[in-house]
Amino acid sequence: MPIRRLPPELVNQIAAGEVVERPASVVKELLENSLDAGATRIDIDIEQGGVRLIRVRDDGCGITREELAAALASHSTSKISTAADLDAIASLGFRGEALPSIAAVSRLTLASRTDGAASGWQLAGDGREQPGEPLPAALAARGTAIEVRDLFYNVPARRKFLKAERTEFGHIDELVRRLAASRPAVAFTLSHNGRALLRLPAAADRAGEERRIAELAGSDFLGAALHVDHTAAGLRLHGWVGLPTAARAQADRQFFYVNGRMVRDRLVAHALRQAYADVLFHGRHPAFVLQLELDPQLVDVNAHPQKFEVRFREARLVHDFLFRTLHEVLADTRAGAGAGAPAAVGVAAGALPDPEMPVPPDAGRWPPPAAPAPQQNRLALGAHESFAVYARLLDGLAPAPAQAGLAAVEPDATAAPPAAVPPLGYALAQLHGIWILAENAAGLVLVDMHAAHERVTYERLKRAHAAEGLRTQPLLVPFGFAVGAREAAAIEAHAEVLAGLGLGIVLAGPDRALLRELPALLADGDIEALVRGVLADLAEHGSSSRVGERHNELLATMACHGSVRARRRLTLAEMNALLRAMEATERSDQCNHGRPTWVQLGLGELDRLFLRGR
Repeated sequence: MPIRRLPPELVNQIAAGEVVERPASVVKELLENSLDAGATRIDIDIEQGGVRLIRVRDDGCGITREELAAALASHSTSKISTAADLDAIASLGFRGEALPSIAAVSRLTLASRTDGAASGWQLAGDGREQPGEPLPAALAARGTAIEVRDLFYNVPARRKFLKAERTEFGHIDELVRRLAASRPAVAFTLSHNGRALLRLPAAADRAGEERRIAELAGSDFLGAALHVDHTAAGLRLHGWVGLPTAARAQADRQFFYVNGRMVRDRLVAHALRQAYADVLFHGRHPAFVLQLELDPQLVDVNAHPQKFEVRFREARLVHDFLFRTLHEVLADTRAGAGAGAPAAVGVAAGALPDPEMPVPPDAGRWPPPAAPAPQQNRLALGAHESFAVYARLLDGLAPAPAQAGLAAVEPDATAAPPAAVPPLGYALAQLHGIWILAENAAGLVLVDMHAAHERVTYERLKRAHAAEGLRTQPLLVPFGFAVGAREAAAIEAHAEVLAGLGLGIVLAGPDRALLRELPALLADGDIEALVRGVLADLAEHGSSSRVGERHNELLATMACHGSVRARRRLTLAEMNALLRAMEATERSDQCNHGRPTWVQLGLGELDRLFLRGR
């Protein structure tokens, strides 16, 4: 078959194969054009899942009569004009392929009106380079309205692969929600088959943004999320990051944007996964709504046909910025920090109780023990609370002669003023040797003592290990292993990084390397698997956290075995010391495996359990 130039209609249909995957792809391109036009209100009408009709109306700047035909021509755009513009793309669209590609597989009508124009104008497109002359259109105000009817009517093979109407509309609904989360200042409405399903007014302030996020990510999201706004090295990250305890079984609440563009990027996903590594339960997915802003010259958005992926020119800088910002935000969560209570009594903010502090033998116990009982070694936590504090807490707990059993467990509500109660309160009792029951200003606190002590011990081990520095162990006989070209390049390019990780690796030939030194703590592990994993990370991301993760895994194991076990009976002094340590320890809301360490039952919840006030 001879080589020939393809007709424009066929060229546009081929381009549509990349741009128009399903009705949601059409909606995405049209909404991005509306946002680039400066729209403050966008209305989307869908019929039959987008197959019969997609209508998008906006109040953007509009298109002049003379430019309507150019808007439907291939590779025609107002967003770039020179090759240099590709290096600093600030708009969502820029290729000039969307409208002609959509017109090639549907019946498209484009109507628009600009400021100062006596009327609007419309033009029908069918993928041809010369679509015809514009006709007057009844548009009352500035803006653009695009109708896409009978999608894939002329490509029946593509239409056969579309899913059910409900499924296709579900993709459109998800897309609109994700775009709306990135532009709170723009009002959106979405209807399907004449029924309005989504109405999002424009947000003018922080409260409006939070209402928008609650509508899109769920009403429970903001209640279990932390607001973040951090700027460094020319990068800004802002939005909301969900607490580890609010992680989900699916990654359906993950909204990430780069300069307002929703992306799915491996580097971003890796940095976020690392930030949650120490606090997320296995198999769970964090929830977040985050926006990354940076100089458009530092990100290449022309890396994917549908512009879902980007490339960062300073990938390692972006990765480290995302990881450190979120890691610090999550690390600053301490048990009871959201309870609105003052700092722990007798414990300086950010400090841990002194493990060497002696524990008074009967401090805070009621009634006092009648006879000494066999005891395990005491818990390695100090009791900083004074006898006066316990006395205030336990006022009114002395048993009355006729009601000794009841009075011994019913504390006086006025014993300790709420302002003096620490966030996790004071211990009341131990349940089945597993849970600590405590009272705070909000109500009842339940603590899993093993999980809580495990986190406290783990964080102490990490601090002690960091203070000592990385200890390395030379190998008497260097460990040799085969490497590929990519691994060899990583060894040469990242020699300093490897040395900082405690890995002394040198090339012994084009396809062989020698490991001469490694971290002492990892000497008994799978050396080759560790080294290959580190080299793979360096080649992909320019950095690796595998050595630190292995260190932390070993420290976590040590913390687990060194923590108080279930069925261990604790004194009230030891229980209170553990509560104070939790309040002062980073990430103490979760144990090392991501499980919650404590829960709060408010007075309202307790009232509902017993139908009080009804």
